[in-house]
Amino acid sequence: MNARLAKILLSLTLAAFALVVAYDNLIDYGSNFAFVQHVLSMDTTFPGNALLERAIVRPWMWHAGYVLIIAGEAATGVLLLIGSFALWRARHQSTHLFQAAKRWVVAGCALGFVVWFFGFMVVGGEWFAMWQSKAWNGQEGAFRFYMAIIGVLIFVNQADSEPQ
Repeated sequence: MNARLAKILLSLTLAAFALVVAYDNLIDYGSNFAFVQHVLSMDTTFPGNALLERAIVRPWMWHAGYVLIIAGEAATGVLLLIGSFALWRARHQSTHLFQAAKRWVVAGCALGFVVWFFGFMVVGGEWFAMWQSKAWNGQEGAFRFYMAIIGVLIFVNQADSEPQ
């Protein structure tokens, strides 16, 4: 039972994280919007790099990208919250039913991985060369986020014993 409770708690903490990040980005829209603007416009990458043709310089596209990020963060949090409650409801049920309840947590972790790994590492980091920017490089923070997500995903997916 302790492992089941730990799985619920860790899923709930990831939900809280994703929801707080989404909330903060809505309430303090301008702070991280500047981050998105600089990454997409590639204005702080190495001068004259050969990738500058990828730069996006239309403000509406910066806003669209930022809204997509916030929506992904919020949806991650909602899926993980639903998953946490599904696990809570199934905590005294059979292994099969508890396993079935994990689907929401798996979906939330998968979406969170897409947001922070694909969004920040693949798209931001590599496609828009965010790694070249000293001022607007979010790869280290994104790494911490998606590694926490992967850790919880692995733990939640471990086999459970029947409740006593």
